[in-house]
Amino acid sequence: MEALPPLPARNLEAVDRWIDGGGRFAIATGRSLAAFRKPAAGLHINAPVIVDNGGGLYDLAEERYVLRRLLPEGAAEDLAAVEAAFPGTSMEVYLADGRIRALHPTQQNVRHAKLTGLGFQEIAALNEETVPGPLAKALFIAEMPRLMRLRDFMERQGWGERYEMIYSSDHLMELTAKGADKGAMARELKALTGCGTLLCIGDHANDLPMLQAADRAFTPANAIPEVRSSGAAVVGHCLDGAVADAVE
Repeated sequence: MEALPPLPARNLEAVDRWIDGGGRFAIATGRSLAAFRKPAAGLHINAPVIVDNGGGLYDLAEERYVLRRLLPEGAAEDLAAVEAAFPGTSMEVYLADGRIRALHPTQQNVRHAKLTGLGFQEIAALNEETVPGPLAKALFIAEMPRLMRLRDFMERQGWGERYEMIYSSDHLMELTAKGADKGAMARELKALTGCGTLLCIGDHANDLPMLQAADRAFTPANAIPEVRSSGAAVVGHCLDGAVADAVE
């Protein structure tokens, strides 16, 4: 994999100005806490961060979860039902303690592991022994047409009352607890910090709930079309300092 480009200096300078002016700054990521620690190093963050695509609100300074929404009981059985309906489905199951179990891993799982810096343990089946609860989230890895069929299957089971099913890229779909999305957790963060205005910037489908929850929403010019047409103010390309554009 190619190395990720460095963060634009404009973004870092703008965040510092924002914080110096009395603002609070946080990150909302689909990554687990363990996968986010390295990217978070060196960033000036002065509010709890949203991890697991909205599954948790974590205070890096105090090293504790402020709020966490884990998958409901019976999640392992539901995941097994998906495997039965779609044999060979590649999925990652994130345990509450940060460990990752992978069923039918592919090269996409390997690339994802390299991107996040987290390894996984391959399992042959889903059961209470291989994926002991509680579970933080599940991640399905496949091409979009298969992910869409998976989601349709889950919705037909009535699982929309139990889970959030959100695409986080063109080959990733996240399964979190109902109400555990970036938007719901951003509102919790706003209330927790006592801030009067919530400003958010995001570029993919999993950011839409957060942008809809924001008092002011921004999106970089390189966001997916669905986000660019969401009503959020379009700023510059992320590599050119989109966060700085939003701050300014």
